[in-house]
Amino acid sequence: MKKIQILGIGCPKCKTLTAHAEQAAKELGIEYQIEKVQDINEIISFGVMSTPALAVDGQVKVAGRIPSVEEIKTML
Repeated sequence: MKKIQILGIGCPKCKTLTAHAEQAAKELGIEYQIEKVQDINEIISFGVMSTPALAVDGQVKVAGRIPSVEEIKTML
């Protein structure tokens, strides 16, 4: 199961990123778990300085922008 983490403080961009990540995982037919990381100290511990950010299995894939559904598919 893939662990997809959305790093951000719950802004509209974070919600869009969450929706894109869920759509990508569903289209690929993979099992996944979405975790929202909203604690600023935890976000910084990932080395992320700009949100929203997307991490897959604990590894940051993109930060500071919202990737497309197609882009996220390649990250998964």
